[in-house]
Amino acid sequence: MKNIFNRNTLLFWAFHLFSLGAFWFPFTAETLAVIAGSYFVRMFFITAAYHRYFAHRAFEAGRGFQLFLAFMAMTSSQKGVLWWSGHHRIHHRHSDMDGDLHSPKQGFWWSHCGWFLASDHEETPVDRIRDFAKFPEIAFLDRHWWIPVASFFLFQFLMWGWMGVFCGGFLGTTLLWHGTFTINSLSHLWGSQRYETGDLSRNNPVLAFITLGEGWHNNHHYSPSAARNGFKWYEFDVTFYGILLFEKLGLVKNLRGIRRASELTEVPGFEKRTANIAQSH
Repeated sequence: MKNIFNRNTLLFWAFHLFSLGAFWFPFTAETLAVIAGSYFVRMFFITAAYHRYFAHRAFEAGRGFQLFLAFMAMTSSQKGVLWWSGHHRIHHRHSDMDGDLHSPKQGFWWSHCGWFLASDHEETPVDRIRDFAKFPEIAFLDRHWWIPVASFFLFQFLMWGWMGVFCGGFLGTTLLWHGTFTINSLSHLWGSQRYETGDLSRNNPVLAFITLGEGWHNNHHYSPSAARNGFKWYEFDVTFYGILLFEKLGLVKNLRGIRRASELTEVPGFEKRTANIAQSH
């Protein structure tokens, strides 16, 4: 087991401890709304920004809105936008093979959050995300990941006082971490496979609910750059609906459709998996 107990992960463990402070406040409709809002709003920006935009370039956005997407996603305290998206591209290049950063083949705990905490993975893999690292404002945010996080906590305090800090801030963020991490762990263990993608990716409606559409993970590994993960009408994909709204408002454009991973060559990192996937269809 790699070193996951170090000074750089102190914040992670402290958030879990401080989350218990949420129980000091009465359980009311307002408290529940603050927790749910903290969780789902930021989950949307993780999935729409970190994942579908920065990691997979599933749609196009102007430079100003791109910065907004990065900032909002980084309020999740899941490290920098380039760090998150660059490591995700590495995952797709080696999904459930040697070189995968968080395959459950290495153990559930490791795939869920151990890899995220390990000191070995602290550096941003700039070589995997040069297409966005070239923007100085994005690189600045990636280096100063604490700015969006601090801004979020300040917003929580100004809106709801200490209840917002402990319920929306600490508890909401802790729940958000583990909700996001289920895609690395459970979605490679629990569910069904529609496509032979050469890995363990699964479709799971429960995980799709708690991650706003990311639980259709086998679909995603079949067509990584698609703007939607829910391919069928009954596969709810809240993130995709939000992206469609952005398109209607003129904030994004050129949403990518469903294509086999063997056809994707635009984003660095996918080419190593094309032969295996192409043979399975």
